[in-house]
Amino acid sequence: MVDIGDKAVTKREAIATGFIHLQPNTLALLQDQALPKGDVLATARIAAIQAAKQTANLIPLCHPLPLTKVAVNLTPQTTPCGIAIEVTCRTTGQTGIEMEALTAVSVAALTLYDMCKAVDKQMVIDQICLRQKTGGKTDVQR
Repeated sequence: MVDIGDKAVTKREAIATGFIHLQPNTLALLQDQALPKGDVLATARIAAIQAAKQTANLIPLCHPLPLTKVAVNLTPQTTPCGIAIEVTCRTTGQTGIEMEALTAVSVAALTLYDMCKAVDKQMVIDQICLRQKTGGKTDVQR
């Protein structure tokens, strides 16, 4: 791992987003909570939070970070049809928080996929990216 011992401790925040395309019927079933596996959005939200907390165990050489915030927004959309995913992660530390936000978005999308796959064989996960990072040596804004 990279030595971060000499880096300043700062408040750091990252926002990552992604999208999962669904068929209109799948979105309707999801919104009616009528899918076989249960409450899809609640499950995906919990999965995203768990993923953020486990990032250092999933990504080799990633530093474990004490998270101070993980906010997950899952927004159903009709155009394009699917779920927009946004995760905001915060920490106060010596290294960035972007991997936690990106991992959380990815796992939320995979959870949505898993919970909808029985009724939708055409789902596509895409657009996973870092939208914003603040608090370190380099800020990112997309």
